[in-house]
Amino acid sequence: MEKIKNGDNVSVHYTGKLEDGSVFDTSLVEGREPLTVTLGQGQLIPGFENGLIDMAAGEIKTIEIEPENAYGDVNPQLMSEIPLSQVPEGVKTGDMLQGQNQLGPVNVVVREIKESTVVLDMNHPLAGKKLIFDLEVVSVN
Repeated sequence: MEKIKNGDNVSVHYTGKLEDGSVFDTSLVEGREPLTVTLGQGQLIPGFENGLIDMAAGEIKTIEIEPENAYGDVNPQLMSEIPLSQVPEGVKTGDMLQGQNQLGPVNVVVREIKESTVVLDMNHPLAGKKLIFDLEVVSVN
């Protein structure tokens, strides 16, 4: 059976979980197709792509990906404190908002609400987290 290598077109079903077992994404829901991607083109986080290397069609395995091979560690420089008056009224900790920076629209999470300011986090929501993926290779071309 052919083993997956860089440059291959791969279709894979996956379920992504955090260490507490909570699922953050899966292809195993009605109406979703397996993820199809060409390896080696930077379309996937490095740990996911590396986990597929040497698998074969029909193979199932679980991989664990440390933050540095996923979305990186939390970057304190991507946290900012702005006046409370600049966010929508009634905003709560944990809410996701869309802001604007020099590169265009950016999603931010409200991390803390203080008396007159709010702390916004522009890090990827999975930054700093270990990711666990259950993989099932559907096909390799």
